[in-house]
This record gives sequence, C-alpha cells and structure tokens, in this order.
Amino acid sequence: MNQVVARFLDGTTLKGHTNDFIPARDTFHLSPFGSAIGSKPVEVRMKELKALYFVRSLFGDPEHTESNSFPPFAPSSGKRVQVTFKDGEVLVGITQGYQPGRPGFFLAPADPLSNNERCFIVSSATQSVAYL
Repeated sequence: MNQVVARFLDGTTLKGHTNDFIPARDTFHLSPFGSAIGSKPVEVRMKELKALYFVRSLFGDPEHTESNSFPPFAPSSGKRVQVTFKDGEVLVGITQGYQPGRPGFFLAPADPLSNNERCFIVSSATQSVAYL
C-alpha cells in the first residue's frame, strides 16, 4: 500500500492509501485515512486530479518549509524541471519521464527533506513545464 495525498482540480485534498495506481488508467482507488477497515475505497478519476503525492507520512512535518531549490552539488538522475500548475502552485524536481502530450509524469522533489517521495503530475493541470 502506498501512502498518498490526492490533490484535485477543484482544490480538495484526500489523504489515504492506494495499491492500484497505474498512470495509464483512467481511475484508481484510494482508501481514505481513518476509514473503517474493510470499507469500500473511493474511486479517483484521473481527469479530476491535479497531482498524486506519494508521501512518507500522511501528516507531514509542520515545522518543515518546502524548498524549491536543489541542494548544492546534488546528483541528479534525470532532468531538472519546474512545474507551474494552473492554480499557481510551483514544484521543482527531477523527472525521467516528462514528454509533452502524455497524460502525466512522475517528479521527485528537489528538496531532499520533503515529505513527498515522488509526485505524479497530471499534465492537463499544468500551465507550464520548464527545464532548468
């Protein structure tokens, strides 16, 4: 099970667990945090999603301020990009799979202390993706 935070285009957020996320599919299922064991998971539609964050903790670290800068001399196995969402949010990180025209791509955050291990960015929710 992956711990995830789903951010939707309408601004809502849903935290929980998923075990069937496949980027090429139109839907996946998310068991919301705090739901009763055995309860039916929520179906999430990719067309309603802004991004899916695979996180270390569903609670995060309220003391940590997320940085959109790479640490000096940070090794990278991919391309450094800046993603600007249509709602104005900006993420900076490394991707190995961004291709214009694809439905989405994974991004590893620039901040090594981020609660986000990786994010799946839905391309239709972005305003721009720029190589750094």
